[in-house]
Amino acid sequence: MTAMITAASSAPPGPSADLDALLTDHSRVLLAYTESLVNDHHLAEDIVQETLIRAWRHAGGLNPARGSVRGWLLTVARNLAIDRIRSASSRHESVGTEHRPESPLGPSSGASSGGVHPDHADQVVAAQVTADLLAGLSPEHREVIRHTCLDGWTAKETARALGIPIGTVKSRRHYALSVLRRRLGA
Repeated sequence: MTAMITAASSAPPGPSADLDALLTDHSRVLLAYTESLVNDHHLAEDIVQETLIRAWRHAGGLNPARGSVRGWLLTVARNLAIDRIRSASSRHESVGTEHRPESPLGPSSGASSGGVHPDHADQVVAAQVTADLLAGLSPEHREVIRHTCLDGWTAKETARALGIPIGTVKSRRHYALSVLRRRLGA
């Protein structure tokens, strides 16, 4: 973020001349607010940088007489955080969990969140390990694991789709995960 502040401070004069004051007045609040939303300091810094870039692009329209500049900045940061969380969710990643150990039962949040993409061979191996592990489960347990762990469905959604009680879904998931953990040696 310091680099962003330095780069923005050296911006040419004009509508963005007040950007330095904008950064001084709002960057700490923006960072604290964004970090509370995403629970990840580095991701929060990225979102704040994007928010400040947007502020720089709209510097001519940011006028305290026309409305709250901080309110505009917080709204932009919130929307960017929501977009990041939703896009991570659609890729079955977890925002702010890049330090979790990699698991063949789901996407690697460490590799995806950190911007490093595993090569195709790693993906093939992980898919094969996952398929082998799931093949060792009963069809009922496999179906519950597929819906709740791989597809990201809730226990309630899974119960409704399979036509079974929610308690049965939770029980099957518990026992299936226990079997998978034992097989992985975890």
